[in-house]
Amino acid sequence: MTTAIVSGALATKYQNGGNAWTRLTWVLGLKRLGFRVYFVEQIGGDSCVDASGAVTAFERSVNAGYFEAVCKQFGLWGAAALVYEDGRRTHGLGYAELEDVAQSAELLVNISGHLTLERLKGPRCRKVYFDDDPGFTQFWHAAGNAGPRLAGHDFYFTIGENIGTPDCPIPTGDIPWRRTRPLVVLEQWPVSAAGDRDRFTTVASWRGPYGPVEYGGRTYGLKVHEFRKVFELPRRARQTFEIALSIHRGDARDLDQLRSHGWQVVDPRAVVPDPAAYHRYVQTSGGEFSVAQGVYVQTGSGWFSDRTACYLASGKPALVQDTGFSRNYPAGEGLVPFQTLEQAVEGAERIARDYDRHCRAARALAETYFDSDKVLGRVLEEIGVAA
Repeated sequence: MTTAIVSGALATKYQNGGNAWTRLTWVLGLKRLGFRVYFVEQIGGDSCVDASGAVTAFERSVNAGYFEAVCKQFGLWGAAALVYEDGRRTHGLGYAELEDVAQSAELLVNISGHLTLERLKGPRCRKVYFDDDPGFTQFWHAAGNAGPRLAGHDFYFTIGENIGTPDCPIPTGDIPWRRTRPLVVLEQWPVSAAGDRDRFTTVASWRGPYGPVEYGGRTYGLKVHEFRKVFELPRRARQTFEIALSIHRGDARDLDQLRSHGWQVVDPRAVVPDPAAYHRYVQTSGGEFSVAQGVYVQTGSGWFSDRTACYLASGKPALVQDTGFSRNYPAGEGLVPFQTLEQAVEGAERIARDYDRHCRAARALAETYFDSDKVLGRVLEEIGVAA
């Protein structure tokens, strides 16, 4: 049996159920294909906090407790470790055990280059960098910013499916980017008829962890700039639009604007703090409505959200801002792209006219394009690794 290591930020982003699914879907997908899979996360001292958010010791942090709880939910405890930045302390598997695993591993999936401890990367494994922030990653690299941690990998995959094409201005530089898709383990996301068909939801961060990106004399914006373009949507469409929104108190004016225009805003820490809650939230929604990060939209990167893939797999239509993904997927039934407020209003009405048909089309899209067996199968074929 082939041993694989998956690494990404989980405990570092505790109380974020959607982020947990993003990371651990790779683990579940590889296990389905017959791999022996280990999950490894590094965490810095500044990220170790107590329940009040104050920095605390690694061993007492809520991060360690969250990491253990989530890994147990996914059947991973005993094959997972949270590694402190000094490389000596762990929660879960011990460091010596991790070194043994790394010696035998034939595959490393390093999400956003998260794993930097060389002794855990393995001397014989194929090292795969997975980029789920297309645009940010490449612009930073072109500017000489080491933040993306790109060095030392054998293969580079991005979900910016239009990167490297003539119509996409994102620089590829010296990186031979390969294009892939977000994945969803279909058995984890069955079709669900639960919920109000007229309640469209999403999970979002108003600004996200990064600022705007400047490159080639142009500034590429954030999700906040795209949401402001559709403030009027709840007044013009008959559906209810709800956002589980992480928003800083300094953006109180924007929050007031959202609510005054009819948006339902809920606290993601209350409604989607862990994978189980996130799963319920998606499966009891009528569909998804969301905009994308400005950088994804302005570059036509083709970025597609793994969150949207979960809605589609659940049989929930998705009315989402086009990032150029309509060049790669059939759009109009189940997956309805928009670029303007008027198109969003029309898309909402189109879904309402034949909701059941859009639900069936949503699941069919997930099965055709985002099934983890198919997506991972293509990745593994490209890199020459078999279970």
